Amino acid sequence: MHHLVLDEWSRRSSALHARDPRAKVVVLLAFLVAVSTASSGFLAYGCLLLAAIAVARLPVAAVLLRALAILPFVGTFVLLTWYSGQPARALAILEKSFLSAIAALLLVATTPVNDLLRGLESLRVPRPLVLVIQFLYRYLFVITEQAQHMMMAARARGSRFHSAAGAVAVLFARSWERADGVYEAMLARGFTGRFVPLAPARFGLADAMFLCAAAAVVIAIRVAS
Repeated sequence: MHHLVLDEWSRRSSALHARDPRAKVVVLLAFLVAVSTASSGFLAYGCLLLAAIAVARLPVAAVLLRALAILPFVGTFVLLTWYSGQPARALAILEKSFLSAIAALLLVATTPVNDLLRGLESLRVPRPLVLVIQFLYRYLFVITEQAQHMMMAARARGSRFHSAAGAVAVLFARSWERADGVYEAMLARGFTGRFVPLAPARFGLADAMFLCAAAAVVIAIRVAS
């Protein structure tokens, strides 16, 4: 499961992992704005991301493979643009989407989710959005665990999980029941609709230097292109 791998990656140790989540979020936003408004320079942005992956000590092939998950979502727009007689624009959309996916993946792969949420709260991201992210992250594990149980039960019966009719529907139905039980348990323990905000870590000099240096490189590439 992709989110389990990302969770393991986020708990590794590197210079990029050690940086404050707020600095990484701001750099990501600067990168996304620069890439989305650029008409060239995509190779330089790609090299920058490869350097960041190397600094974070993450497997390059695995990161790029997971970033390809964005292709089904942008593939339709790319094909429509291509067949409308704008191949250059289609390739630009594909490159921008792929680079943006790698950048977002790098943030998640180098920042534990609790630290990331603390950083988002400190940056005054709307509480409903932070709450949705928290629940989504937690319920991904509920779905994963339920899928593993169904696979084990199917193997015990000598059948295959992926060939069972309506397996996906059954999975989400059971996950819904499980999630509803988790929510009721949270209410019984005093959950009022929001998690207790956690204090962010101290924003140090190294974090400020990283923010300024990374943002400067991104802006320099954008201006040069």
